[in-house]
Amino acid sequence: MSLAAQSTKAEQHPADDPLRDGVSLGIYEKALISNPSRAGASASEALGSVPITGDEWRAYFEQVPAAGFSFLDLSIDESAEREARLDWDATTCREVRHAAESVGTMIGGICLSVHRKIAPGSSDPTLRRRAREVMARGLKVCHELGVGVIQIAGYYCYYEDPNPDAEHWYKQMLADAVPLAARLGVVMGIENVDGADVTSICKAMEFVSAIDSPYLQVYPDLGNIAEQGLDPATELAAGRGHMVALHAKDVRCGEPRRVDMGTGIVDWDRSFQLLREQGWVGRLMIEMWNDDAPDSVDKARIARDFIAARVTANGMAVVP
Repeated sequence: MSLAAQSTKAEQHPADDPLRDGVSLGIYEKALISNPSRAGASASEALGSVPITGDEWRAYFEQVPAAGFSFLDLSIDESAEREARLDWDATTCREVRHAAESVGTMIGGICLSVHRKIAPGSSDPTLRRRAREVMARGLKVCHELGVGVIQIAGYYCYYEDPNPDAEHWYKQMLADAVPLAARLGVVMGIENVDGADVTSICKAMEFVSAIDSPYLQVYPDLGNIAEQGLDPATELAAGRGHMVALHAKDVRCGEPRRVDMGTGIVDWDRSFQLLREQGWVGRLMIEMWNDDAPDSVDKARIARDFIAARVTANGMAVVP
């Protein structure tokens, strides 16, 4: 049992204890309507766009506390609009950070899923070089935003036929990124994904153990454990002491996305029992895709209430 778990067992800390343990609930950027400030009289005007100006970012971030969350994870993905964030300069990052602060929320992390398209394990050396540039730029954007965690998707070369060196090149990029991550103070967390590459926490931990740096850890996805048909006891035990945050999403077999919370196959009670037993506390980010829904705040709030109920029912506190 960890020291944190022993402390919790020995003493119940009061709610006003500044060092009390517990879980902080966050939300994924794509769970909320992308640009509510452009809605005007019709919410449909906001769909499909992303915030650009400081006022648009403030309007966007206001949805986070409105839905009951403590933080939000931003995405740098395959879309042109979000991939362009790799080019944010210090001034832009400062503006986005101040917009979040102005409404009383925080940016918990960056999900660097653009590596699904710009593949670290590609057979094309030009694409591999671009993937390394993406890694460097992602770390620098995190640093400028004041964000301490960047999630690295576990895809080697998602859109290509498998090649025998794909895993090697993926691992090499992670190892080569460690010095920059260390200098900037940003922790990389590998996500177990759908597909056929880093499909488990056990596999992600092979990279963590081999590279052996405090700046490379895991950012597990509880939904992907279930979608891959894996045992959460084995998986969560493998990540013990190395899970910098967790994703919570519901899934069905063959459906790793857009499954309403509580309607899929994730065994939430068992997962949270296992986490409680190992003394895990930290950031739990709900992953959803509602950015095309005018009622996204309501949808996110319902998911939050569901997860908060399962967390507390299994002996873990939800901390604002």
